[in-house]
Amino acid sequence: MTEQQTYDNFLKDFEKIINTDSASENLDGVAEVAEFLKAKFDTLGLEAEITREGERGVPCLKACTASKNGRYDFMFIGHMDTVFPTGEAAKRPFKIEDGRALGPGTNDMKGGLLVALYAIEKLKNEGNLDKVAICVAFNGDEEIGSENSRAWIEKNAANCDHVFVFEPCRPDYRHVMHRKGGGVVHITASGISAHSGANPERGANALVELAGHISAIHALNDMDNAITAQSNIIRSGEKHNIIPDNAELVVDVRVGTIEEAAFAEKFFAKLPETNYVEGASISISGGVDRPPMEPTDKTMEMWEILHGEAAKIGIDSAYISTGGCSDGNWTAAMGIPTIDGMGPVGENSHREDEYMELDSILPMISIVANTTLKLASKN
Repeated sequence: MTEQQTYDNFLKDFEKIINTDSASENLDGVAEVAEFLKAKFDTLGLEAEITREGERGVPCLKACTASKNGRYDFMFIGHMDTVFPTGEAAKRPFKIEDGRALGPGTNDMKGGLLVALYAIEKLKNEGNLDKVAICVAFNGDEEIGSENSRAWIEKNAANCDHVFVFEPCRPDYRHVMHRKGGGVVHITASGISAHSGANPERGANALVELAGHISAIHALNDMDNAITAQSNIIRSGEKHNIIPDNAELVVDVRVGTIEEAAFAEKFFAKLPETNYVEGASISISGGVDRPPMEPTDKTMEMWEILHGEAAKIGIDSAYISTGGCSDGNWTAAMGIPTIDGMGPVGENSHREDEYMELDSILPMISIVANTTLKLASKN
């Protein structure tokens, strides 16, 4: 198969899955994408199956080559769901404009799904697929935290030696080696209601109690580390003339290291020990539930090979750290060398102007296939 044929087939498949709505809440749409991709993997000779994971029955696609004594050289991770609501594909269907592919999920991350597929096809067409053991794992709820598929990902990853995550590669071929971990902290303040004008002294304002803690939480952002803590949602009160006896705060927390995660957990656990309004108190739930994705020495060895393979085709690749999370956080926390950003180059995820650069399709397919083959030969 020529490169032009690969490129043309890729775009045909790309149009199909972009124009299939697959919001995280739309399980039928996610299943439709999974069925389409399963048929492709079946054609390549992989053993493919779709299962329904977790309480929600989230569609997840697993497709594997022959293993090496029960283990795989690589796990290819991707997600089939998008953040966009059902109807978005009809509103702005797949199109090509100025060298870019546009449409819901082009960048995050349906282009990456196809790079994984076509890299395996390249290995097969060149007679090398039997030299590499690959397990593909595409889930359907990453955009809402992978709550139903996390155990499935970790179970499959336990038998894999390396992981590529096919989230988008950043402009100028910047891959992702480090991701922050994070979670959501819920803080509930309880106070005493009272008439705002007649007898305010009888009340204990739950909202004011929260306000005191917000300042302390915000100070975490000024520390000399990678912790961020953003107080993003607050709810309190029903009428202007009633002192609220209840208030709720939602905080987005991100951490760069396991040590910072432990520090943040301890910080929030101690918050109830401080009181700002007599008669009011707070309770804490949630916390840092997704570990950071931190590179190890083995990850850096993996990177050097990837960087070298990219250089062979004229690509000067680099790597970055990002505050966003992916399913690579789970595999890195298991100690498996993990590199993210292995999809095509693009930008503006979760926005209507997201795009994927068409001229990055063939290079990324080659980089993935050649790096995978090179690493497998070293095992």
